[in-house]
Amino acid sequence: MKFSSNGLALLTLIGSTAAFTPSSVIAPRQSSSSSKLYVQMEAAPAKALPKIEKLKIASNYLRDPLKDQLQTEEIGISKDAYQIMKYHGSYQQNNREKRGPKDYQFMLRLKQPAGELPPDLYRLLDDLSLNHGQGDLRATTRQCFQMHGILKGDLKTVISSIMNIGSSTVGACGDVSRNVMTTPAPFVSSDYEYAREYSKCFGQLFRPLSSAFSEIWLDGEKAVSVETWAKEVEHHNIDEKMLYDNGRGIIIPDATEPIYGDQYLPRKFKIGVTVPGDNSLDIYTNDIGVVVITNDAGELEGFNVMVGGGMGRLHNKETTFARAADHMGFVPKDDIWEVMKAILAAQRDHGNRDVRANARMKYLVHTLGIEKFTKLVESYCGIEIQPWRAMADWKYNDWMGWWEQGDGKLFYGQHIDNGRVKDEGDFRLKSALRVLVDKYNLHSILSPTQSIIFRDIDPKDKEGIEQVLREHGIAPIEEVDPNARLAMACPALPLCGLAQTEAERIMPSYIERMRALLTKMNLDDEEILMRMTGCPNGCARPYMAELAFVGDGAKSYQVWLGGSPVLTRTAYPFMSKMDTDKLEETMEPILAMFIQQRQEFEAFGDFCHRLGADAISAYTQSYTLGSVKA
Repeated sequence: MKFSSNGLALLTLIGSTAAFTPSSVIAPRQSSSSSKLYVQMEAAPAKALPKIEKLKIASNYLRDPLKDQLQTEEIGISKDAYQIMKYHGSYQQNNREKRGPKDYQFMLRLKQPAGELPPDLYRLLDDLSLNHGQGDLRATTRQCFQMHGILKGDLKTVISSIMNIGSSTVGACGDVSRNVMTTPAPFVSSDYEYAREYSKCFGQLFRPLSSAFSEIWLDGEKAVSVETWAKEVEHHNIDEKMLYDNGRGIIIPDATEPIYGDQYLPRKFKIGVTVPGDNSLDIYTNDIGVVVITNDAGELEGFNVMVGGGMGRLHNKETTFARAADHMGFVPKDDIWEVMKAILAAQRDHGNRDVRANARMKYLVHTLGIEKFTKLVESYCGIEIQPWRAMADWKYNDWMGWWEQGDGKLFYGQHIDNGRVKDEGDFRLKSALRVLVDKYNLHSILSPTQSIIFRDIDPKDKEGIEQVLREHGIAPIEEVDPNARLAMACPALPLCGLAQTEAERIMPSYIERMRALLTKMNLDDEEILMRMTGCPNGCARPYMAELAFVGDGAKSYQVWLGGSPVLTRTAYPFMSKMDTDKLEETMEPILAMFIQQRQEFEAFGDFCHRLGADAISAYTQSYTLGSVKA
């Protein structure tokens, strides 16, 4: 199956009697939908496929050249094999701080829909990281663990172990649907239970079907255990829903990948699920955001659906940008399967495969506009999208500390600085987590803010859990700086090949310096949601933060301001190339203006959004350092 590489092509609004023709080879059949308006996308003259698209086709459904490259004596794999390796959940990395020949190693990322981590899987990951990795684990911003430092010769052992225990790395990376996120709070209530359930459903619905994964890592055998989440949602008959063909072009004539085809998607694809009011997962940063809607009796009615979010951008390229998702509308529960498939099919067929920097679905939604994009989706599914349902206002909570679960049990959120689970001196977090899992057999959930939540805790075990943490040098949540709890940073140097400067390793010092500045200006009670990345790709979702530092060179960052404290809008670029030594000099004038001109109870991000870059810049130019305190 060869999809059109022309991206958007020519867009024309036509009347309701005309047919819809997408730019792929497969055209949806004449629509009987009640929609009154369609979008026609006329195919531009055929172009040569970009190299990455040719590579995906030639890979024989994600086998080649990876399969052969894994058998060589080389410590690394070829560039082409590396691109295919991503679909198997791994990135080839090199320690950029070591001189001499490339010292290749691999980062491996798990697929954990809803972030759930059974105790046996945690024990396995802990052991694998010690025996085959660099000794630590890292919680990502998409609710899954990743391991660093795996050697090529150990990959099969590590991946097969993970697959055989009922987990997976398939689809954790690559141009497919990534790990499906949800609110991490394990409340025992119908809305939260639906959010967890449908996160697993969507993860299963959009899994790649190629047998390449079992062939390469399990020698063609079936895994000893079916994925945990697949068993939990098998009553939904996901495969039947996936393969159902409504004749409108969602399903394509490909026996191996009837949803994806042999080119898969133009770029990665992200889905998040939550409940009204709970934006602990940055729902607006996803390609598809899904909000559970229940009636007064707690019964599922359907879902509010948003589309077109995404963080990645490039410096000095105005055609790339971060974008918050648009509200598309409400979808009844029985229709959600076809609508979700239709959204993905619209991106598959019309996403920009020519220019990879513009290949995310956010650019398709941005160019068409939400109304035309909705019509495009409707033409694939034959279902009219209903108006967005009113719901509770968004709030942000990291769910750290102790909470009542709703069934007599407790859950406990353990903050992890930038997601790094390690032992370092008297701080022995990794050992503490293993003791807790072994002693209490705790199930856990990784949070969207790189931390971990233990659920189903017997109240009588609370004191014992706190004692274990104290004995391992872990501060109680009350002693953690609120700004550290709010903060996130990507790994960046030394292993990320895209990093232009530091992030994870320097973020703690930025938090300390900001805390000292806030104290100096009598703003000790102020909480500011800060994020940092070592490059503009946005893995730590910096463009949603109230204050963000985006690496643009050695010891240099862009400063972004004005994101929402409840994560509903993007920030704006305020300053380019702030030298890391000038953090205080840069931020003091902005905080001074905040002191003098904020409205009552106004958050820092809301203040910066209201005033705008020009007004703040004008104020800072005339400001005298040390002249203002609250």
